Amino acid sequence: MTDQSTPSSTSDGVPTRAAGTVDLLHRAAELGVEVYDTAQFYGDGLANRLLAEAFSGSRDEVLFVTKVGARPNPGGPAPMTAAQKPEELRAAVEANLETLRTDRVDGVLMRRMDMPPGLLAEGDQRVPLLEQLDALEDMRREGLIGSIGLSHVSPEQLDAALAAGHEVAAISNFYNLIRRDDEALAERSAAVGAAWMPYFPLGGRAVLPGVASVLDDEVLQSVADETGATPNQVGLAWILAHCPTGLVISGTTPVAHLEQNVACASVRLTDEQLARLDARG
Repeated sequence: MTDQSTPSSTSDGVPTRAAGTVDLLHRAAELGVEVYDTAQFYGDGLANRLLAEAFSGSRDEVLFVTKVGARPNPGGPAPMTAAQKPEELRAAVEANLETLRTDRVDGVLMRRMDMPPGLLAEGDQRVPLLEQLDALEDMRREGLIGSIGLSHVSPEQLDAALAAGHEVAAISNFYNLIRRDDEALAERSAAVGAAWMPYFPLGGRAVLPGVASVLDDEVLQSVADETGATPNQVGLAWILAHCPTGLVISGTTPVAHLEQNVACASVRLTDEQLARLDARG
């Protein structure tokens, strides 16, 4: 996504230089992509406005899954800041509804801030998870949101949510071929039927300097050579093969890169290749 600080924009508030992203989203839909991961705090609403622009007449064909728990922080030391309190979660949902130009968000992920990487909640922003889920359940009963999931959480937090009677539709944590700290959580997600939607599936080095890239892994590169697929495709295909309820969140801007990423679903890894990749964890 591009920065929305440019003064040139369309009537919908979408920067002119981001117009190519709308075409990218149209191409994604043509390729069969149905679920779009977003958040109001991405670009201070820009990601949502691009989605609204692209799919204004086809909302029955796509699903918007957004995150709450943070808010934009223009001009601050970081582009977003914690917004974990129940009233802030409601404000976030309402802001998402406005910028997505819809009366119901298909899915909402409660983005916790208890552990690195990323922001850590402090002071009155340290809110119990169950209070947050209760607030989201209220909004679901009101018809403002559909399913509820969790982001950046521990296995213990998932179990606490389930024990309290909350349905967890999806979980999104930092996880990929070479970062497997949450292997137990991925397995637990499959066991309870929750979609596993790992962020930074290829490493996240562009956002987190110093973080290793999956694409530098020699075993992955070797498997890519054997299959004729790109390293990106193998890294994403591994998630689909390794995680029974896995979904791929792959951000990109070039159309050709999008097409390559979507084609990861057609990459077939042999049992031997999968075993070699699994051993990288």
